[in-house]
Amino acid sequence: MAVRLGSELATARLAGLRVGIVCNPASIDRGFEHVIDRFERDEVVTLAAIFGPQHGFRADVQDNMIETAHARDPRRRVPVYSLYSETREPTAEMLSGVDVLVVDLQDIGARIYTFIYTMANCLRAGRTHGVPVVVCDRPNPIGGLQVEGPVLHRGFESFVGQFPIPMRHGMTIAELARLFNDHEQLGAELSIVPMEGWRRDMYFDDTSLPWVMPSPNMPTLETAIVYPGTVLFEGTNASEGRGTTRPFELIGAPWVDPDSFADRLNACALPGVRFRPVVFDPTFQKHARVACGGCQIHLLDRSVFRPVETGIVLLAECRRANPSRFAWRHPPYEYEHQRLPIDILAGSERLRQQIDDAVPVRDIAESWLPEVEEFDRIRRKFLLY
Repeated sequence: MAVRLGSELATARLAGLRVGIVCNPASIDRGFEHVIDRFERDEVVTLAAIFGPQHGFRADVQDNMIETAHARDPRRRVPVYSLYSETREPTAEMLSGVDVLVVDLQDIGARIYTFIYTMANCLRAGRTHGVPVVVCDRPNPIGGLQVEGPVLHRGFESFVGQFPIPMRHGMTIAELARLFNDHEQLGAELSIVPMEGWRRDMYFDDTSLPWVMPSPNMPTLETAIVYPGTVLFEGTNASEGRGTTRPFELIGAPWVDPDSFADRLNACALPGVRFRPVVFDPTFQKHARVACGGCQIHLLDRSVFRPVETGIVLLAECRRANPSRFAWRHPPYEYEHQRLPIDILAGSERLRQQIDDAVPVRDIAESWLPEVEEFDRIRRKFLLY
């Protein structure tokens, strides 16, 4: 059965309203029609404003932590407001001509992906300014069954983690909206437009929907699958592959010998994955124009692959390759100026301390299981499929 997106089913709910839409280039349907064009074609809603998440409405800002400017759409003659600027939350002025705020963003299934917090901030703004919020559901591209990774601890909230959920949360964006609004008491007037035909065991390539990069460094579904683990490298001085054609699938650093690195990784016999030795030169970001030894992650069986555990093995082996050169990155990072980036990525300082203390990775993975099980009990109340 073909998957029909929430955006394909939303128009009737919005008839006669002035609509603000939070979207980007991935906000398309199976026919490659963008949600804005669909709403304009249906001629039953009035487009009042466009809101863009991190990387911009057109996703044209390549690097992370680079703010985007407000603008005006010359074709549609409406304002384009950046929610990754001096504000991450719609203001009263931005919402002054809006009857309803529609969120149609493609999440990728990891706690630290900022689109879900842009949505959460829209729920806050909706409650504050009396504007209803409609979330059009989209698939979790890495499936809705597996839940894995450390849970964020209170006190470590940031723009890459506002609520105590695991790194791989196993929910769709509309399910998260329900959890945030109810369990975390954001209290907006929230409506959900669910999908039709989506099942929790589906990966994105099971849906027959076209893959459009949700953000500039998310080029493929394989990138999204490994991302919940390898994104932790953003908290280090090693390269997570930004500046290459395979971000988050290429991992390395100038001090890493690729052959011994890959041998040690493959000796761990992690399920569903193989590591191939590589040398790569990032064109920008960390170690730009410097040869980095490392590996490429090759997925063999995504149904048994554990991305977060795999990412932690990679971290531990990268540190082991040269402990004197490996380092945890210093702030600032994503509007956080005090805590170490690795701590806000992992959701607490525990993971960093475990790696520094050379705790076996299997023991690290087992340490987060009680919190994951507790989260899983909570999340089941908010599942739609």
